[in-house]
Amino acid sequence: MTSADSPARTTFDPAAMKPSDFYRVVNSVVVPRPIAWVCSRSAEGVHNLAPHSFYTVACVKPPVVQFTSVGRKDSLTNVEATGDFTVNLVPEELFEQANATGTDFPPDQSEAEHTGVRLEPSEKVAALRVAQSPVAIECTLHSTLRLGDSTVVFGRVEWISVWESAVRDGRPRIEELRPLARLGGNEWSTIGEVRTIPRIPYTTWAQDPSIGEQVRGS
Repeated sequence: MTSADSPARTTFDPAAMKPSDFYRVVNSVVVPRPIAWVCSRSAEGVHNLAPHSFYTVACVKPPVVQFTSVGRKDSLTNVEATGDFTVNLVPEELFEQANATGTDFPPDQSEAEHTGVRLEPSEKVAALRVAQSPVAIECTLHSTLRLGDSTVVFGRVEWISVWESAVRDGRPRIEELRPLARLGGNEWSTIGEVRTIPRIPYTTWAQDPSIGEQVRGS
């Protein structure tokens, strides 16, 4: 039901749709999604590199990040076997390489070797990091959570390294990192316009009625 002055809406009912069709809808509306370019190693020592766009921060204290393996991907198998991994940021210039690492290469083959992505040793974990990525987050396996056909992997952050040239005033700068994000279908995006706006404390809002008037456009 929509109000008279609202635009018409198309509805999608997961109970009435094939999971694959609803998956396409979810991917198109939960956007943009940051990409975890996960580097892991198998029990046999093969280094896997794969992009996962179901990725976010799970906890701050302790620091934990999470990515989701839709189905049983090599990343999940490797992390469970060896207990660590790295999450690497995907910069604009590695667009084609990141996409190519999503190819379903056999588990005994390295996506990094196939795509020409250079890996290097990490500081705290045995899994390698992407040398051409401006950010590498080194993780040990905290836990996993199975949800239907997917598994959420939680990684305890042990170390973050950022290119020195991308850090100013004590924090990494988005305009230097230039990360890619995933959208719907085969669509990717760059950061585009970056807008800055401070949070408004309630005490300030309450003391100055013009703030609310401006936000409401009244």
